Amino acid sequence: MYRNKQNIMEDVRKIETVRQYNDEMGVDTKHPLISIVNFDEIPTYMQFRRYMGLYCVFLKNIKCGDIRYGCQPYDYEDGTLVFIAPGQVYGIDSSGKIIKPSGRALVFHPDMIMGTQLRKRIKDYTFFSYDVNEALHLSKKERAIINDCFDKIENEIDLNLDKHSKTLIVSNIELFLNYCMRFYDRQFITRTHINTDILVRFERLLSDYFTSGKSQVIGLPTVTYCAEQLNLSPNYFGDLIKKETGNTALDYIQTKLIEEAKEKIFIPNKPINEIADELGFKYQQHFSRLFKQKVGMTPNEFRNLN
Repeated sequence: MYRNKQNIMEDVRKIETVRQYNDEMGVDTKHPLISIVNFDEIPTYMQFRRYMGLYCVFLKNIKCGDIRYGCQPYDYEDGTLVFIAPGQVYGIDSSGKIIKPSGRALVFHPDMIMGTQLRKRIKDYTFFSYDVNEALHLSKKERAIINDCFDKIENEIDLNLDKHSKTLIVSNIELFLNYCMRFYDRQFITRTHINTDILVRFERLLSDYFTSGKSQVIGLPTVTYCAEQLNLSPNYFGDLIKKETGNTALDYIQTKLIEEAKEKIFIPNKPINEIADELGFKYQQHFSRLFKQKVGMTPNEFRNLN
């Protein structure tokens, strides 16, 4: 399975409504804005690509040997959750083989949460922008909780619509997403050995960035640039750094930047504007402003003090 954002091409099916998705899956539409699909009840298929105008969460029943996480096997073999946000393209490349899917899907239109508190907070669930190889891998207990959340949503969909339906459905979606947030926190902790390796590589990446002169050519290192170099999505990378260090990835980069700046300031008679340029700043005043914000004094004051 893969996923990315891209222009819609001819070989990509455009799915913008819940009914369209249900028709693709061959299941009935019980609610115009939300659906729970049981993959065990749908036919086999081969490869496909879809542009989604919907929020989708796929609970995939995958055994440990089927897919690997980078160079590491999955930690859990009791289910994997993959998250898709509106505007993303996802698909299956089966290499011509027939696939019998297994698992469930939660699919809902953005209008389902329109006018609710969840609509305001949906961007806080950053895992909707994680790459597929950064999926959430579940233990048996966690999978049972996820299935229970799906069951509650499905039960509400099956009932006759009334004035309470939207509130209860959205509340259960939010409960489900909050559980996913908790389980991702667990995954960050249980993968400490992988995360530590990423931190080491991140530190080395920043050091090489400044010593190689890339900062003068490319400019200041960004979170997106670092994530790409480490083969991670920006959101997953940012969340990982926050969990491991307590600071944002941007704070981490800026701290490294200030360390480099301090070393250069100690070089006798080296002009401040030259230091700013070597670090990747277009304007000296931007460098001086950041330095004072982080250190509490200007670069010249720091030089005179030391």
